[in-house]
Amino acid sequence: MDNMFKLCGFWTGIFAVMFFIGGMMPATVIFVASTIFFLLLGYLNLTERMYMYMFGAYLMIFMVGFSYYATFIHVPGGGH
Repeated sequence: MDNMFKLCGFWTGIFAVMFFIGGMMPATVIFVASTIFFLLLGYLNLTERMYMYMFGAYLMIFMVGFSYYATFIHVPGGGH
């Protein structure tokens, strides 16, 4: 299970680099934070149950934050 969190950290790091190259700084910061979170969890060697609890908590926080952003902050069609 710890290897899966390391893998998630790798892919969120790749996305952070892509967002950085694209000039999307808020997304870059979010994905760098996710990368750090996943890599930290990957090296803690917790039990599988604890990894599932941590991932569930991560998904809950992400969905609440994403819903708040999509509902109250994001302006549809607000391109450059």
